[in-house]
Amino acid sequence: MLTPDEWHVVALSLRIALAASLASLPFAVAIGWLLARRRFPGKALLDALVHLPLVLPPVVIGYLLLVGFGNQGPFGRALASVGIEFAFRWTGAALACAIMGFPLMVRAIRLSIEHVDRRLEQAAATLGASPWRVFCTVTLPLAWPGLVAGTVLGFAKALGEFGATITFVSAIPGETRTIASAMYGLMQVPGGEAGIWRLAAVSLALSLGALLLSEWLVRRQRGESPD
Repeated sequence: MLTPDEWHVVALSLRIALAASLASLPFAVAIGWLLARRRFPGKALLDALVHLPLVLPPVVIGYLLLVGFGNQGPFGRALASVGIEFAFRWTGAALACAIMGFPLMVRAIRLSIEHVDRRLEQAAATLGASPWRVFCTVTLPLAWPGLVAGTVLGFAKALGEFGATITFVSAIPGETRTIASAMYGLMQVPGGEAGIWRLAAVSLALSLGALLLSEWLVRRQRGESPD
């Protein structure tokens, strides 16, 4: 059984992961559609920037966030003036997780949109549907598996993110201490192996459950019966 502190860590991690993945989804859909359906100057640069968090060390991302969104950073001061704070807050952890998981979401959504038959979109447009209606009623439903996969990948990435979050928001108990940072902290404590194993088991169960749920949702949308 988990201790009360460990339950709080798990609840906070779920809160951060859900916030990160759901907040990223609209932007990931927009960027994924843009990269899949449009040609424009700088497209290769945009693609590279989107995937940059995959190749940069997470500590670099965390440091850049600290410089930009910290209490003394230009964005941090501007946002603080309207009551929004990220540094050393759970919202900052969600921001860091969202950035780290964003490339995975965009890639899954982009590939799914690219596989949508453009003739169906053109047929809907020929029948008088506006571009926005075509997108909402044709493109998105057909790209549903990619949206689900991208959201699950973003959630799983956020659930296990460590480097960027601990650099940006540290590991403050009750505020920013996630499963990953709690496990790292227990590694520094004699006799912390039991807690590490408990949190590792919970992390594994949550990630596996998310993957199974996404598979079930995709099969249900396609009208397939589960195995």
